[in-house]
Amino acid sequence: MRFASLGSGSRGNATLVEHGTTCLLIDCGFSVQELRRRLARVHREGSQLSAIVVTHEHGDHIRGVAACARQFGLPVWLTPGTLHAVADQAMGSLSGLNLFSCHEPFAIGDIEVRPFPVPHDAREPSQFVLSDGDRCLGVLTDTGCATRHIEASLTGCHALILECNHDRDMLRNGAYPPALKQRVGGPLGHLDNESAAALLARLDTSRLQHLVAAHLSEKNNTPYLARTSLGGAVGCADSWVQVADQDHGLPWREIT
Repeated sequence: MRFASLGSGSRGNATLVEHGTTCLLIDCGFSVQELRRRLARVHREGSQLSAIVVTHEHGDHIRGVAACARQFGLPVWLTPGTLHAVADQAMGSLSGLNLFSCHEPFAIGDIEVRPFPVPHDAREPSQFVLSDGDRCLGVLTDTGCATRHIEASLTGCHALILECNHDRDMLRNGAYPPALKQRVGGPLGHLDNESAAALLARLDTSRLQHLVAAHLSEKNNTPYLARTSLGGAVGCADSWVQVADQDHGLPWREIT
């Protein structure tokens, strides 16, 4: 199994997870044209995708889902709450629409998807553990805080994509208006470096092959701060921690 990020941040998110003949696109916050361009960087085309799996309805994650699903004839998987939240975007008119529960695993081709609920200011948000039966990738972004259920879901993974949205001091002293600071740093907002590191320290990371910091704020964080926080939590060199950035994402990473 392998994974790649096509871009991660407030201007658009998309992650590829591939095993066997299945290639899943987790979220799509990019236009059809931009998605094509980013897929080409990792030697993929829209026709090679198997499905789009949606975490929640915020624009940086769902903006391009309907258009890309129609363009490439892809089925879309999302929660009932997410579908309800985007009813005005004609998502319901898609021919290959599938609903899933945050509490029940499902399979798409060669990949098992194990969703879990997260505290975020969306209608019914979820994140995922994806598995080929032997190895698993945990994906956690867009959560305001960690929960015991999140910990139980992510512990023991072979690879982790973990939100490090902001540095608390940078957010506190930055230019965001007070209401936005409160939202981002609140319990239904985004995970900061320190909280992400604390969560990571509570997980079983004995099988961890890849650790990726994701969804970094371009104004309230830096790759150095994110790497330092996560590296300290698992006792590894900062350089071992990878960063999925907004413009370049992250090339394919193999989970062996």
